[in-house]
Amino acid sequence: MKRSLIALAALAVVSAASAQSSVTIFGVVDATVAIGNGDTSNKTQLTNSGYNSSRLGFRGVEDLGGGLKAKFWLEAGVMNDNGAGAATNVNNQGAGGALAGMNGSQGLTFNRSSWVSVEGSMGEIRLGRDYTPQFWSFTVYDPFGTNGVGTTQALNSSGGGVTIVRASNSLAWKSPSYSGFGIWAQTYFGENASNAASQAGDGSAIRVSYDQGPLSLAVAFAKTTTGAGTDVQTTNVAGSYNMGVAQLMAFWNKDANTGAKDITGYTIGALVPVKPAGTVRVSFSNSDNGNGAKTDKFALGYVHDMSKRTALYGTFASLSNSGGAAQALNGAATPANGSSTGFDIGVRHAF
Repeated sequence: MKRSLIALAALAVVSAASAQSSVTIFGVVDATVAIGNGDTSNKTQLTNSGYNSSRLGFRGVEDLGGGLKAKFWLEAGVMNDNGAGAATNVNNQGAGGALAGMNGSQGLTFNRSSWVSVEGSMGEIRLGRDYTPQFWSFTVYDPFGTNGVGTTQALNSSGGGVTIVRASNSLAWKSPSYSGFGIWAQTYFGENASNAASQAGDGSAIRVSYDQGPLSLAVAFAKTTTGAGTDVQTTNVAGSYNMGVAQLMAFWNKDANTGAKDITGYTIGALVPVKPAGTVRVSFSNSDNGNGAKTDKFALGYVHDMSKRTALYGTFASLSNSGGAAQALNGAATPANGSSTGFDIGVRHAF
C-alpha cells in the first residue's frame, strides 16, 4: 500500500512539473515553382518559402512561479527544395561576419532565431539572435509577409545592411501592452575589441506600436555602425486598418547611410478574405535610391486554405525600373530601365 501511495505521489509530482513546462517542435515546409521573366533572361526554378518561410524550430516555456516564465526559441531556416540549411551572420558585419560556407554548405544553423528569455509583469528580456525592431513593420504591414515574388520592393532594395532583418548578439526588452501601446527596445554587438579601429556591427533600435481593435500603428528607428565613422540609420512608420471586408496596409521606410543619398521605399496594399477559405493579397511597392534609380512593383496573389495547416497559393508580380535601376524577379535578368514579371505557384504545410 505504501509503495502504491509513493508511486502515485511521484506521478503527481511529474504531472505537475510537466504542466508547468513544455517543449514544442514546430516548422513549415513551403515549396514553390518560381518563374521569372526579364528583358535579358528568364528563369524557372523549384524553390522554397513563397508564402511562409520554411523552417524547423524548437521552443519551450517554464513557469518559474510568481508570474515569471523562462522561455527559449531555436529556429533554423531550411531549403526544402534541395535539403540545404541557411547561413547566419555571427557579428552583424558584412565583411567576415557571415558563417563560413554559404549557400547551405555550412549545414543547419539556427539563423532565424536563437534566444533565451525571462518574462514577467514588466515585460520580456531576450538574449540571443532575433528579429530587429526596424524589420518587424516590413513584414507585419506587407500583404505578402516579405515572402515570395510579391515581397515589398522597399525591403528588396533596402539599404539597411545585414541587420535590416535580424541581429546576432542582441539584448532586447519587450514591454507588456499598455492600453494597446507596446515598446520593443534592442541593442546588439559586433563584438569588436575596445581598441579596434571600427566598432562595426554595434547597434540599437526601438519600435513603438499601438494595436487596439481594427487599428494597428507602428514607428521604428535604428542605428547600426557599419565602419570607422560610418553608420546606417533606419526609420519607418506603418499602419493597418481591418474593415472586415478587407485589411488595408501602408508602410514607409528610409535608410540613411553615411556619405550616401537616402534610400526610401513604401508599400500600400490589402488582404481581402474570400469565403469559404481564401484570401486575396494585393500590393504596390516602390524603392528609390536617392540618385534617380527607382523601381515600382505591383503584386497580386491568392491563398486557399485546404486546412488549418495546409494551403495552396499563387502570386503574380510585375516590376518596372527607371533612372538606371535594373531589378528583376525570381532570378530573371533585365538591363537598366527594363522590366520583369514573376510567378509563384506553391504549397505550404505547417506543423
